[in-house]
Amino acid sequence: MEFSLQHIVFLLLVLCTGLSAGLCFTWGNAVTPGIGRLDDFGFLMAFQQMNRVILNPTFFAVFLGPFFLGLGNLFLFKNVPTTIWWMLLVAVLVYVSGVVLVTVFGNVPLNDMIDKHNLETLNQVELKDLRKTFETKWNRFHLVRTITAIGSFITLIIITTQITK
Repeated sequence: MEFSLQHIVFLLLVLCTGLSAGLCFTWGNAVTPGIGRLDDFGFLMAFQQMNRVILNPTFFAVFLGPFFLGLGNLFLFKNVPTTIWWMLLVAVLVYVSGVVLVTVFGNVPLNDMIDKHNLETLNQVELKDLRKTFETKWNRFHLVRTITAIGSFITLIIITTQITK
């Protein structure tokens, strides 16, 4: 079996989207419920530290990969049947709007909000208020990211079954 540039770029798109969907699922299924059991200081400190650590080249490659790889695939797939091209467009748009844009305009401002605080200087009431302002909104945005990342990934799997026939 010979792999073309089209195959490789599509495989990378599926891989990055799947990794993002898995990260979102795991974060929402285990990380946030787990740290949600911590007291306000522990919860906010854990979020601060995780948000600082996740900002690394590997994360950015996987997180932004579906956007750039999606654009490349839309170009490389210009001669495939129309249905496949439109499904690819939908998968890319769903990922970009539901994961990238929700992260940039929803989760990141909330992350920045808690990051600017020196938690050790806040009293219990301030910690509780900060958590209350942050937690529910962040989790709602994250649920959108999880659903859209998984939806995009499923769409790409369906496309895979169509292009490998």
